[in-house]
Amino acid sequence: MSAPPGLPFQTHGFQTSIDLVRNQPYYDVSPLAGHKRPPDLPPGDPPQTSTSVKQVVYSQHQSTNNVAAVHSHAGDFVRPSVTPGPGRLIASEIRPVAAPAESHQPKVDTSVPGPSQDPLLSLRDPRYGLSPALVANFESLGVKSIYPWQASCLLARGLLKGERHLVYTAPTGGGKSLVADVLMLKRTIENPSRKAILVLPYVALVQEKLKWLRRIVQDVEKYIPDDHDQSLDSKSSRSWKKLQKSVRVTGFFGGSKTTASWADTDIAVCTIEKANSLINTAIEECNIGDLGVVVLDELHMLDDEHRGYLLELMVTKLLLLKQDIQIIGMSATLSNTEMLAEWMNAKFYISTYRPVPIDEYLVYENAIYPAATSRQLFQKVSKLNAAASISDAIPPHRIIASSSSREFSNPMTNSMVALAIDTAAAGFGALVFCGSRQACQIHAAVISEAMPVLGVDSAELGKRLDLLAELRSLPSGLDPVLEKTVVKGVGFHHAGMTTEERELIAQAYDQNLLKVLVATCSLAAGVNLPARRVIINGARMGRELVGPAMLRQMCGRAGRKGKDDAGETYLICGKSDLQAVCDLLEADMPAIESCLAPEKRGLKRALLEAIATGLASGCDAIKEYVKCTLLYRMVDKKIAYSIMNSALTELVNEELLILKDDESYEATRLGQAVVASAFAPEDGLFVYDELKRALKAFVMDGDMHIFYMFTPLQVAATTQIDWQTFRDQIDNLDESGIRALQFVGVQPGFVNTMVQSGASLKESTPDQITQSRIYRRAYTAFQLRDLSNETPISTIATRYRIPRGAVQTLAQQCHGFAAGIVKFCQKMDWSMLAAVLDHMRDRLEAGARADLLEMTQVTYVKSWTARLLRDNGFRNLRALAEAEARDLVPVLLMVNPRKAQKNNIHPTEAERYANKLLKKAEVIVASANRIWEREMQVELEE
Repeated sequence: MSAPPGLPFQTHGFQTSIDLVRNQPYYDVSPLAGHKRPPDLPPGDPPQTSTSVKQVVYSQHQSTNNVAAVHSHAGDFVRPSVTPGPGRLIASEIRPVAAPAESHQPKVDTSVPGPSQDPLLSLRDPRYGLSPALVANFESLGVKSIYPWQASCLLARGLLKGERHLVYTAPTGGGKSLVADVLMLKRTIENPSRKAILVLPYVALVQEKLKWLRRIVQDVEKYIPDDHDQSLDSKSSRSWKKLQKSVRVTGFFGGSKTTASWADTDIAVCTIEKANSLINTAIEECNIGDLGVVVLDELHMLDDEHRGYLLELMVTKLLLLKQDIQIIGMSATLSNTEMLAEWMNAKFYISTYRPVPIDEYLVYENAIYPAATSRQLFQKVSKLNAAASISDAIPPHRIIASSSSREFSNPMTNSMVALAIDTAAAGFGALVFCGSRQACQIHAAVISEAMPVLGVDSAELGKRLDLLAELRSLPSGLDPVLEKTVVKGVGFHHAGMTTEERELIAQAYDQNLLKVLVATCSLAAGVNLPARRVIINGARMGRELVGPAMLRQMCGRAGRKGKDDAGETYLICGKSDLQAVCDLLEADMPAIESCLAPEKRGLKRALLEAIATGLASGCDAIKEYVKCTLLYRMVDKKIAYSIMNSALTELVNEELLILKDDESYEATRLGQAVVASAFAPEDGLFVYDELKRALKAFVMDGDMHIFYMFTPLQVAATTQIDWQTFRDQIDNLDESGIRALQFVGVQPGFVNTMVQSGASLKESTPDQITQSRIYRRAYTAFQLRDLSNETPISTIATRYRIPRGAVQTLAQQCHGFAAGIVKFCQKMDWSMLAAVLDHMRDRLEAGARADLLEMTQVTYVKSWTARLLRDNGFRNLRALAEAEARDLVPVLLMVNPRKAQKNNIHPTEAERYANKLLKKAEVIVASANRIWEREMQVELEE
């Protein structure tokens, strides 16, 4: 059957949403080798044209850095023939094989009314009670109307007034966050003395939400009655503090350099750990009444074995207080929503609405099967056990042609590349999930080799080269794999990359500059990056099969309102995992369970925190506290009280609590120190033992002992020691460093033995576990020392054979851990040790040697910039404060030499770039002036 004129792509059989888009008359794309060519145009028909782009042709015999542009007259569309260059990979063709069937045209939900039909779908409706400025900000960011389920949820009795708690679930992309944002902002704006805490599991999510909320509250004022202002004017300014009218949004997370305190914020956007510390401090200082609302995003994290108990602790404390604090919890992956709502005494709401429909497919042995429902798919596969092949028993709707290329001999790889290239060729974004960091880079490289080299817009290519220049200018340098893939429109994203690398790559993908992004599953839960097509290459992440919740998270990235009108997910399955995948597709979402069970030891920390902060002390009060836990809802009450008594006994035996004569409990000074420093009891006891030894003989003639003390226990616990590297670093230490390591328990002879024997640390007995902890921590301390000595991240990563992202994670986490160590010493009244450690903490935060500490306080001045400024004549803070802004521009040009060199080619761009740096220099000088004046004022007062 010949294709109808004007429809050059697949027009018969099964069509995806991408096929349909290609058939639109406004869509034009160069043909790809390995894909169907458009039919020959009839004589006399004019060639297709595009006036919106200039086409660029890559020379097949040159590297991607040598780009030959094909210039054409305005309106001409360059459509050269494709001749594969030597060694270039060609993606396999995807062909329809089924009979004409139901069209998979993107489904439009015509039953959803708009604001003109239903006024409740506009946030301007008076029943929501939102200020015009707030609604205008929502509209400026694309929220011009809301969905019926959001309206129904918001208008449920008591929610908008903050009288009821709320637990709700809705699919990814279904608009969950908007409900919480409206409730939180309304509560904060209408009650100007009350604050909000928004809890998110990952730093990347905190940073993303910060930007969003700051744009939402721009120029929005809190409702402060006039009589309140007048009453304040008549009082002494020392005893009354006038309320701020603006809404202040602050981020609290590991590595954050914010100086804002609880008193300086209205909405605190926090990681789980920071939120718990804020609440503890507020309870201890008796200002918890300032808190008006707590939002728990990703509530399914209650079940997380490492951090879930902290969420449960927060909710338990808030429930026990019975204050006027509204709790809002939400997630896309809750199955026992009603039970969680009962625990919180909350209203629950379940939405299944997705504004963008998603089509789901299973890909097996180069064949694509639509999975209308997981049950139907499971039943089909079950019938195939005796069949010679699946395609014989169930004809697929489409097949992916086999490839003669050695790189595509694996059907899973062949399918992944074909689907990714097919998406990119249609102008959409493809998100590919794979099982490991190494696989991300390998798959990104393979996909980039098969990306079409024709039809790339010259402006787009220029932006990709700009992206490479930005990546190259980062302190970590340019990853060699990214250098090859980015220019072809492919990137990768995983936890082994630095934060700056991940941000740049994610931003480029979001802007459609990168067409394909290959990621580990951490991206599914971490950053909001939707795709037209999600491709899951294998159902294993690492060695483990993904769970139903993570699978839903990954699939939920397909299609997003405002970006796409449809979405597709493809789960590519290998033969060995076929049955497991079918079980996975059939599996229900797991129920959320408490992390305070005995084997997880969470209740021990929960009780210590409650008693240390004054929430509970007597037996009855402690029992009341336990009743407020999720654990109490999930086990028999006798078992819950038995776990409670065991935990209390352990805490007393460890001298974290004391049992008084009236049978009440009180935290010891050690217990108070453990809670104040936000350590788990086990970690607090380990730190206590090490600090006690340090008090007897702290090695002060060097810094190795301090670096060891500031090395986070959590990072060290997962550190894999390279014993040869360990020995090399010990060999380079001076006498002071050797003495410090021997003092904490590291013996150079033992390290040498481990190098020669090739053995690994034993961790069977308590003594072996402690020894392992010390050696892992000492090895990690070398990395921390290198960071503070301004060694580049890339050098450290190479030296210790670890990902650059792991080095940066160490740098971020050591800030919070170091602050905890200092607080611990202060609570224990070890003031001299606290002073010594606090001084070194500044160096850690700056990531620089002592001579740069002053300058790294200045806005925009990090360690590398500070070193350049110092080496070029601006030797201290005073010199920076007295400098002319224009004199700093040449130094700032050195920070990103490639970008400066590139802009010099184009005079207009060079001028624009110089002006941008001049404004940055003005900010630096102004910031230096403020800090210098503050220091001078302190000196005068002293």
